[in-house]
Amino acid sequence: MDKLSTYLKDEKQAKRKGGLYHKTQVNLAYNSNRMEGSRLTEEQTRYIFETRTIGFKEEEAVPVDDIIETSNHFVAFDFLLDTLDSPFSNEIVKEFHRILKTGTSDAQNSWFAVGDWKRLANEVGGMQTVLPQNVEIEMNKLNERYDSIHEIAFENIVEYHYRFEKIHPFQDGNGRVGRLIMFRECLRNDIIPFIIDNDHKQFYIRGLREFGNTRGYLLDTCLSAQDTYTAWVKYFYTK
Repeated sequence: MDKLSTYLKDEKQAKRKGGLYHKTQVNLAYNSNRMEGSRLTEEQTRYIFETRTIGFKEEEAVPVDDIIETSNHFVAFDFLLDTLDSPFSNEIVKEFHRILKTGTSDAQNSWFAVGDWKRLANEVGGMQTVLPQNVEIEMNKLNERYDSIHEIAFENIVEYHYRFEKIHPFQDGNGRVGRLIMFRECLRNDIIPFIIDNDHKQFYIRGLREFGNTRGYLLDTCLSAQDTYTAWVKYFYTK
């Protein structure tokens, strides 16, 4: 049996509909964007992926940015698969951000750095994050620490996510970039990846908030999500 990463890339290359790659694209884009306030439904997300058109007819109108960011997320996931043989780096992280935010209203603001570290201080959930002038230093430290691990485990990837979100290196889009990184690093290290669904958003946020005191909340949320993706793999994965 080929590695899961190879299986997903093969389905992508074959443009196979209704398979694991298809399901992953729709669910990852829908849930990750929904957690950040997108008003697109899962069906609308699937429609955009399958037809590359909009046409929602009589359904509630949605912001153009939601549509752009959904389409961009599909591109970002393909970039994820295409670069699995490349070492993890700040360049990969920044490219995720560039892809996700290109063409959005944020990108038209002079203070918003698309594909680069934030220029203005920001908070997440009322908590302070790393100041702009320190982001490069802290990201380098984080990556050096991560790269020093001899054999990456599930817990290492989740901890990286926590530390990444605590730095909050971009003006906006940190959560989406961070969740793409987790999926990528799971695939690179032959670990079953996972998608945090919007229904578990509050458990996920609590896990991030409490991780410094107890890791269990975030780890359990991610493990539960991994169980779901494992079931998908067992269903779709051709032996």
